[in-house]
Amino acid sequence: MTLTAFILLILSLALTLNLYFPVLRNARFMVYSFATGWLSGELALQITLVEMLLAAILLINGSFSGLIGFLAILALFVNWLALLHHHYRGQALGPLVESALQKGLGADYRAAINPDVRSALQLSPDFVTQLQPFKRDKTGLTITRDIPYDHHGLKLDIYAADTRPASAPVLMHLHGGAWMYGDKAGQAVPLMQHMARLGWICCSVSYRLSPSATYPDHIIDCKAALSWIKANIGDYGGNADFIAVTGGSAGGHLTALLALTPNDPAFQPGFETSNTEVQAAVPFYGVFDWTDRDQLQHNAGMQSILEDRIVKQTLAAAPTLFEDASPLLRISDSAPPFMVVHGDKDSLVPVGLGRVFAADLAATSENPVVYLEIPGAQHAFDIFASPRSEHTKLGVARFLTHAYTQHSALSDAKQTS
Repeated sequence: MTLTAFILLILSLALTLNLYFPVLRNARFMVYSFATGWLSGELALQITLVEMLLAAILLINGSFSGLIGFLAILALFVNWLALLHHHYRGQALGPLVESALQKGLGADYRAAINPDVRSALQLSPDFVTQLQPFKRDKTGLTITRDIPYDHHGLKLDIYAADTRPASAPVLMHLHGGAWMYGDKAGQAVPLMQHMARLGWICCSVSYRLSPSATYPDHIIDCKAALSWIKANIGDYGGNADFIAVTGGSAGGHLTALLALTPNDPAFQPGFETSNTEVQAAVPFYGVFDWTDRDQLQHNAGMQSILEDRIVKQTLAAAPTLFEDASPLLRISDSAPPFMVVHGDKDSLVPVGLGRVFAADLAATSENPVVYLEIPGAQHAFDIFASPRSEHTKLGVARFLTHAYTQHSALSDAKQTS
């Protein structure tokens, strides 16, 4: 067996092994585990086909000669079966998503949705879309970029369908990136484009990033953006009476914190009287507890980032600051409807945190709580089109549509009473 064939074998086996058993305890290696697991997990079919092609070329060239070569081919075949199994689990996710929605919203939740709207809600993803994971089809959409929202020179983007209702519900997106990286244009695009095609107005927001920014700058910026959206979204065809918020990772933390701290003056300096309530929230794999109350963090890496770069104080020196920043510790019975999404192979943010947050919400809130745990999903699994991200996108669309339907029915009932 040649060196090239040996390298292909080792890389293939390492990628697949990391897919099923990601590194969690080592802060340095878990980042590499995330990056490789994220790509190989969501592109399992494409990677399998590429590996098969490379192996076929090497086989024709005699690189897998002898008994060792035969065993290497056998190992690759088993490896491909494991990759295809991972892909199949993503393709078969539909019933699990629907079960989570029914558990949180009721078995007949779709019956409550207007029939015309319900007919537009997909239950199964488009396979062709998954074959083009990085394609961003803007057909039928208008994307208005870099609109200033009058706060520290920050801006937002608006996604809207060319044809939409006169007063459309609004989805606000907060990007992730460990509160230090990322931008408003690079994440949740499949979800925002999908919701825009369903008649929603979607706003993706920028906020100040650490280390130049110090917490609570990040949440203050998000509140300021929400205040601007409420005051101005009508000019873009949006309905300020219904605004949902979503985001992943750091954006998931900010999503939950924003939803659970309406009108908190500590997060609204200079605009304390602005209404910062939202009507629904969908946080993805968020860091819901900055105090690590339940000792769920994989290692000390997250706490080090928070203390050294985000808050710039230690938990021991400023416990109240960390507690106030923790959505898990801000839960109340008045929390809006929530859909919490987390992958069970997340290397960066432990899935246990999502479970605890959703369970505490469900036990306390008077509004519906949906918890969707995605088998085999890494951190950031939803950034581009894949079986898991597409099924999740469609599930989120059903949740948000139900929340908007319920809110509209309640508003109509109040007007007629």
